[in-house]
Amino acid sequence: MLTSRERVALALEHREPDRVPLDLGSSGVTGMHVSSVYRLRQALRLDPPGTPVRVIEPYQMLGEIAPDLIDALGVDVVGLSGRRTLFGFANEGWKPWTLFDGTPVLVPAAFNTEPEPNGDILMYPQGDRAAPPSGRMPYGGFYFDTIIRQDPIDDARLDPADNLEEFGPLSDEDLTHFHHEAERLYHETDKAIVGNMGGTGLGDIALVPAPWLKHPRGIRDVAEWYMSTITRRDYVRRVFERQTEISLANLERFYEAVGDRIAVFFVTGTDFGMQTGPFISPQTYRDLYFPFHKALNDWIHEHTPWKTFIHTCGSVVALLPDFIEAGFDILNPVQCSAAGMDPRELKARFGDRLTFWGGGVDTQRTLPFGTPEEVRAEVRERIRTFGPGGGFVFNTVHNVQARVPVENLLAMYETVREAGHYPL
Repeated sequence: MLTSRERVALALEHREPDRVPLDLGSSGVTGMHVSSVYRLRQALRLDPPGTPVRVIEPYQMLGEIAPDLIDALGVDVVGLSGRRTLFGFANEGWKPWTLFDGTPVLVPAAFNTEPEPNGDILMYPQGDRAAPPSGRMPYGGFYFDTIIRQDPIDDARLDPADNLEEFGPLSDEDLTHFHHEAERLYHETDKAIVGNMGGTGLGDIALVPAPWLKHPRGIRDVAEWYMSTITRRDYVRRVFERQTEISLANLERFYEAVGDRIAVFFVTGTDFGMQTGPFISPQTYRDLYFPFHKALNDWIHEHTPWKTFIHTCGSVVALLPDFIEAGFDILNPVQCSAAGMDPRELKARFGDRLTFWGGGVDTQRTLPFGTPEEVRAEVRERIRTFGPGGGFVFNTVHNVQARVPVENLLAMYETVREAGHYPL
């Protein structure tokens, strides 16, 4: 019987292992909302009723996928990431908190917010309530929305350094963390490791507002940033040039710290697709993003055995040839419900060059609103489509959201276990 690490390695080499590998929680785009984690753990009888689950990423309120849940589901992948959340504080000093729907959770000590008069929850960068808030969870909600903090823009004074404030050399503390955590995960588990050192995602719109900075400078408004990729393209290109220089230097130090213990490197989570098609043309991608993506992927492939991971939602089929030429090995989340993203065509056209990491079930419709039998049918169909010849790691299309019926979660994981064995 293969280990999880061997199973994922074969799939990434486009060979068939003993079964389709399964990911849950190896990254911030392959996880599960903490309320769904809680209900799943209760259904599997891993905890007594009322046992809280840790919130490991408060921005999306992702729950911890603990070792006992990994074992119960047969998960094959674990994640290696930085010490701090997207709000800039560390995952430490756990304390009880309760979601609006009554789910008991544990949050980090710096999650030090109280409801506003209207019931909303505000979040503060680095947990500093003296700074302007950078996130808001509306009353009754499940997630934090970024609060845009945009100073008036004076183009005559606009400096690319302002949009580079969050990028810099990895600290000795970060490198020590990565080294020890990579050692622990490699020797204490048999799982494949997905590494994410941060800083390599160019123009990731979830990160542009920088919710972890107390007073971000530069272009931080979401709409303004998107417009600037056209109206201030030279400025954006200079940001990307310097960011890539910093990232390449950091990659060298990161590799020294973790070595060959990781199997996959998370390069970028920048979204390029809408439901109906890409929101930039292939020419714009090639002009503004391609050279920097290629530089990062080329360094990784020249110096390491890692496979490189791109996350981009939506309809991106028109950009896939360019992603492949830029050196990406893995596509996530494979949003099959978007225009042109038919799983059979994706597998036929690109399955020998891309590993599809995701696409296992639709999280917009089927998983939250379908019946357990509809979930089972879609999971079986996706495994039969993406699985042959390897090049497939099962995960949902992006994170499992809140309020998903636990019966559907159980149906999904039971079907992966039953239908995922080779030959399919």
